[in-house]
Amino acid sequence: MSPTNTTATVSVVIPTCNRADLVLRALASVRAQTRSPSEILVVDDGSTDATVERIRAAFPEVTLLEQKNKGVSAARNTGIRKAGGTFIALLDSDDEWLPQKLDRQLAAIEHDKDTLLCHTDEIWIRGGRRVNPMKKHQKYGGRIFERCLPLCVISPSSVLLHRSLFETVGLFDEDLPVCEDYDLWLRVTARYPVLYLDEPLIVKYGGHADQLSHKYWGMDRFRITAIQKVLASGELGEPEQAAAEAMLLNKIAIYARGARKRGKHAEADGYEQRLAR
Repeated sequence: MSPTNTTATVSVVIPTCNRADLVLRALASVRAQTRSPSEILVVDDGSTDATVERIRAAFPEVTLLEQKNKGVSAARNTGIRKAGGTFIALLDSDDEWLPQKLDRQLAAIEHDKDTLLCHTDEIWIRGGRRVNPMKKHQKYGGRIFERCLPLCVISPSSVLLHRSLFETVGLFDEDLPVCEDYDLWLRVTARYPVLYLDEPLIVKYGGHADQLSHKYWGMDRFRITAIQKVLASGELGEPEQAAAEAMLLNKIAIYARGARKRGKHAEADGYEQRLAR
């Protein structure tokens, strides 16, 4: 189905937990958009700081949803289920948008009415300094499933998604503590092309202590789960199936070596047995 873009409404969904200062910066960037969204939903995932009180005081227009701590996927899913817009725009609470982000994306979608997902380039800030992404992080549009297999190349904060996507591919996997975005983009790109705007329209911050990527070692084990899921979905053509199978074996080998270096020999043995099948 094709979205009706000329009357498109946008719901912004921001998950947060104990990021009072950062989420206020994110919300300020939404308020500064040259094309305003129809609603802003912040899902507070069990904060114990002053996040909720500060959002209420500074951004009374925000719909604030509170829940016990369940993780970023559950928080995003709560917001998506409550959202009423034709499109969902995700924004992580530690990132921010440049002022024309929604305007540029909606204009692009209005010229390509079959678009169900649009993402953009980004500016990276690490430890307070701007850095250049490596070549492996390069972004693309079109049929990009195979480009999504090595690692996540679509940033959640950059996407504008038609809500029908979630009806066909499902929501974020709440069983994945990290790489939940990688998992969703595999499911999306297995079915659909995506639109890419080669223009930095978000600022993506890293290097702070509460980043989930700092909490878990061996991220490939979560990517292995995601690849196994998409392989079992029946949605892949022969070239995509072959590429996914090859990447699965590659990631199993990498993870097994890493587990063995950390003395997790039984775990490494289990993964290496998969390679021998």
